[in-house]
Amino acid sequence: MISAQALPFTLLIVLVEFTVGGLWVLWAAHVRGQSAASFVKFGAGMVGVMAVLTFWLAAKLTVDEEVNGYPLDPSYMPGARVALALVAILSLPYALLTIRESRRPSLVAGGAASLAGLAAVGFLAQVFALPTWGYVGTLLAFVVGGLVVGAVSMGMVLGHWYLVTPRLPEAPLVRISRWLAVALAVQLGLFVAWLGFGAGPAGAPAFAALVGPWALFVWLRLLVGLVFPLVVSWAAVQTARTRSMESATGLLYINVGTIAAGTILAAGLYFGAGLLV
Repeated sequence: MISAQALPFTLLIVLVEFTVGGLWVLWAAHVRGQSAASFVKFGAGMVGVMAVLTFWLAAKLTVDEEVNGYPLDPSYMPGARVALALVAILSLPYALLTIRESRRPSLVAGGAASLAGLAAVGFLAQVFALPTWGYVGTLLAFVVGGLVVGAVSMGMVLGHWYLVTPRLPEAPLVRISRWLAVALAVQLGLFVAWLGFGAGPAGAPAFAALVGPWALFVWLRLLVGLVFPLVVSWAAVQTARTRSMESATGLLYINVGTIAAGTILAAGLYFGAGLLV
């Protein structure tokens, strides 16, 4: 499904969504408070490491005018590299300041890194936007995808704190699980809207992707990558609200696998069929 030529670009999209989305969700949870300080420290360190790896891949990746027949716009890649470098650079003081428990300076550093992440996503949307729904559709797909990947990864990590310290307030895990459910609902709505308006190559009829040559992968993306995780996320919210934290963490573990599979499927459909789903 995904050609060898497109694999590095698929990995770049997944890493950017994981790093930037994880940063957004962690910073929002940090702003709201109540999360264990050790969780924020660990999350900031994890984001910092992933930001360095993501920038390294973007710096090493050669972006031509097409990949596997899929046209790209390489003129925006330098901007994306600069923005990803800023994410990596700003993530360092964010992690260090959280370790020192300097709340206000750390929030400033995390906010600046989050804005750099938004800029990186904006530039990458320009790189990949040409054959799909254009820039706005691609940007929406990347932003919402980042929130989904970030929420499920940070939620799964946070769940482990409750297994060690059961008396922690349930609000942070409920909140992140709810953010995940909302982001998945938006992603599902965009999926239906894009298919309804003929997502993919110009002139494609409405919902044609559901019965076309890529139909199996489109249905897998819909059922495995969107509908099932949305149901599981709702269940995670309910179990966290009743302080069944082990169950909630287990549900988020399931979602990590299904959302990861759905994200890779989406990238494969993107490069293989020009489908923004």
